[in-house]
Amino acid sequence: MEKQLHENICEERLFSSIFNKYAKDLHNFLYYKYGDLLNPKDKVQEAFIKLWENCAKVSPEKAKSFVFTTANNLMLNEAAHQKVVLKHQQTKPKMHTNENPEFIMQETEYMDKLQKALSNLTDAQREAFMMNRVEGKRFKEIAEILDISTKAVEKRIYGALEKLRKDIKEL
Repeated sequence: MEKQLHENICEERLFSSIFNKYAKDLHNFLYYKYGDLLNPKDKVQEAFIKLWENCAKVSPEKAKSFVFTTANNLMLNEAAHQKVVLKHQQTKPKMHTNENPEFIMQETEYMDKLQKALSNLTDAQREAFMMNRVEGKRFKEIAEILDISTKAVEKRIYGALEKLRKDIKEL
């Protein structure tokens, strides 16, 4: 018993034997528990570095428990970190665009003009125009839905286009 009290993990010979004895088992434990994505080899190395840093505090009998617990905690911390990184990547708002501010301002002004011009259309023109241009319906489909002739649909849409061209010169 006296001999064990004098043995210290800080002795290179004893530390090396502990590393050789447990490193492979520790790697296999981490690999089977967490897979290869979280780098179990790195965590084995980090656990043994922590053992070396705390060699004066850890007895040789507790060395195996220390490195397994430390490595497991390192893997759990890494897994939690990866979850945070993934969540941040998914919710990260787009802080920049490729458009310059002048273009964005012009686009906003144009959309305002378009909304105003659409509100100036008659209900019949707006309804037929939106069904055609927004919903992609054909004249014949619109005629069936509104229960009017195809010619009436054409007249409404063309009338809407003329009015929109007049209200918005860029269209």
